[in-house]
Amino acid sequence: MGHRDRSDAELLAAHVAGDRYAFGELYSRHHRRLRRLARLTTGCPQDAEDALQEAMLSAHRAAGSFRHNAAVGSWLHRIVINACLDRLRRNKVAHTELLVTHPVVGDRTAEIETALEVRAALRRLPVEQRAAVVAVDMQGYSVADAAHAFGVAPGTVKSRCARGRARLAVLLGRSL
Repeated sequence: MGHRDRSDAELLAAHVAGDRYAFGELYSRHHRRLRRLARLTTGCPQDAEDALQEAMLSAHRAAGSFRHNAAVGSWLHRIVINACLDRLRRNKVAHTELLVTHPVVGDRTAEIETALEVRAALRRLPVEQRAAVVAVDMQGYSVADAAHAFGVAPGTVKSRCARGRARLAVLLGRSL
C-alpha cells in the first residue's frame, strides 16, 4: 500500500514504526491548511512560518504519544495553534505587517481594504480571543472541535468568541 492510500492515522503509525517518508506525506496533506491557520493566528508571515516549523517538529517528536482519541488533522491543528500562541506570548510585539492573500483582479479595492482592516483589528485582540475567532468564524471549526483543539471547555471558546467579536465590532466601528 502506497503512502497516498493510507489514512492519516496509518501514516502517523508508520512514522512511529520508523517509516521515514510517512510523516512527510502526512505534512503534505495538511500543510496548506496549517500554514493558513498559522498566518491567521499570528498575523505575521515570518512568525507563522516559525510557529509552523516548531509545531511540525513537536508533532514529529510526539507522534508516539498520539492517543487516537481525535483525528490526526485535529491533533496537528492543536499543535500549530499552541505553537502560534506560545510564539505570540513570547514575542509580545505588535506586528504591523498586513497580509494580502488574494490577488487583485479588477477593482477590488474596497474588498481588500475591508480585509486589511479586519486583519489589523484581529491582531489587536488578545491572543486567546483571536485564536477562538479565527478557528470558529474563519476556519469553520465547531465550538466543540475548537475547545478540544485548545484544550479548554466549550464555554470558554464561546466566551472568547463573544468577547472577541464584541471587541472586533468596536475596533471596526460597527455594531453587532
